[in-house]
Amino acid sequence: MKTALPVAALLLAACSPTPPAGDAPPPVVGNYRAIGTEPGWTVTITPGQIEYLGNYGETTIVTPRPEPRATFNGHRYEAKTEAHSLVVDITHGQCSDGMSDRTYPDTVMVIADGKTVKGCGGPAVPPAKLAGTSWTIISIGGTAAAGDRPGTLAFSEDRLSGSSGCNRFSSPYAQTGDRLSISAVTSTKMACPGPAMEQESKLFEIFASEVRVSFRDGDTLVITGGNGGQVVLKRAI
Repeated sequence: MKTALPVAALLLAACSPTPPAGDAPPPVVGNYRAIGTEPGWTVTITPGQIEYLGNYGETTIVTPRPEPRATFNGHRYEAKTEAHSLVVDITHGQCSDGMSDRTYPDTVMVIADGKTVKGCGGPAVPPAKLAGTSWTIISIGGTAAAGDRPGTLAFSEDRLSGSSGCNRFSSPYAQTGDRLSISAVTSTKMACPGPAMEQESKLFEIFASEVRVSFRDGDTLVITGGNGGQVVLKRAI
């Protein structure tokens, strides 16, 4: 004999809201990193554990990674061992680390053994414009940077300057979207041994025509010349 459910129970089941898919915590793919300052701290979340280094590395807490709990516009990890407790609260929203010109996609609060610190998390966000940023040259034309000192590139509002790894140089420039127009480059005339001079020639050839800029991530800049040559740079600390 079948027992009919009360009408009120049926109506309640039909009207119960289904949590939106967007509220589910995102899975951790690879490593997630958060940082903070004064005192300096870092959190690294992997699929297996959470590591907190606090007070400039003087404090270390490592716990298994629990399943995150969904929060408003983010998610929260709550971990506890016999010796330590650790809470990592991640809220999606642009965050500045307060010590550099970098911005990040998340605001992060950490409660480590009852002590609260705040900072930023996720990969650095590419800058909206190059003015005010500084970079270190990693490769030119597909070849790793050479020279006795690292090549550098810094952008002011209307001028770029730096070192090829051999000579220092500067030039006016203008950025429009992903286009970069570099005027005549002036440089010192020091001769350098080994591949440094060839590297410098390739760099100036790339700068000679209108170039495009793109980002592999917020800390990796790629400058591509009209001749197809590329300069890969890392954000300077």
